[in-house]
Amino acid sequence: MGMKVQFVEYPKCSTCQKAKKWLEGQKIEFEDRHIKEQQPTYEELKEWYEKSGLPLKKFFNTSGLLYKEMQLKDKLPGMSEEEQLRLLAGDGMLVKRPVLWNKDFVLVGFKEAEWSEKLLN
Repeated sequence: MGMKVQFVEYPKCSTCQKAKKWLEGQKIEFEDRHIKEQQPTYEELKEWYEKSGLPLKKFFNTSGLLYKEMQLKDKLPGMSEEEQLRLLAGDGMLVKRPVLWNKDFVLVGFKEAEWSEKLLN
């Protein structure tokens, strides 16, 4: 296949572990990136968001502690896209993971069917 994908994860996250196993099982080459050690920048997040075609709120880790502590469920609807992206860039733990991306696509979270469609066809 020869197309290397970027795999942005938090190693302790069980969904990330599952996703990683799946990638390895499919013999897909990926570059691993620890989301806390190498936080996504504002520019990266903006690019992922635009490329993904997803609503911005899909990039938030809504089950995370920080999301709840900051009461983002109530605050996000009133925030501009830029404010939301800056918030995500401010703390990797707010970003839903894993994020899998390359020059052609961006996938957020792990849904096997979705990943198969993008990576195996």
